Amino acid sequence: MIRIAIAALLGTLSLSSFAALKEGEAAPAFQLQASLAGKAFSYSLKDALKSGPVVVYFYPSAYTNGCNLQAHTFAVNYEKFRETGASVVGVSLDSIARLNDFSADPDYCAGKLPVASDADGRVARAFELAVRDAATGRTDTRGKEIDHGFAERTTFVVTPDGKIAATIGGLAPAQNVDKALEVVQAIARTGRK
Repeated sequence: MIRIAIAALLGTLSLSSFAALKEGEAAPAFQLQASLAGKAFSYSLKDALKSGPVVVYFYPSAYTNGCNLQAHTFAVNYEKFRETGASVVGVSLDSIARLNDFSADPDYCAGKLPVASDADGRVARAFELAVRDAATGRTDTRGKEIDHGFAERTTFVVTPDGKIAATIGGLAPAQNVDKALEVVQAIARTGRK
């Protein structure tokens, strides 16, 4: 019985800690419907990488406490990311309608960074992230029902050659942003492409 419990615990740890794509691996190219400042558009990672590194951050759901904090922290620091030549895109299983609101909300994305709708979790799974089904009766910070699944909070820094420079997980939302900024600043200092 104890062996089974330990094996289950180790399995859980390895799933959350080691399942995501690692540094040096190719990032899956993706194209998703996204929103910036409340306006939907087609986002392409391949196109974004032509301008420099891209911070691709997966988060569970718009309008939830941790995700609100993470989006706000990215928005507040967005110019610091741009100074390194990097761009940022958030990805969740939210519908584009929810993301239109979230991307324009002055308290969160504030019209500064795009957020993309991976409604079926296909892109999250391609990055080898765990995706959970929607929990019945769960509501967001606005009191609206959350009717979509959740990807685990993990950030990838992707260099223009399409390779993952860093995989950031297991951190609190604001720390996740700080670590991503450290990585792109280091890339800018070394001139790494």
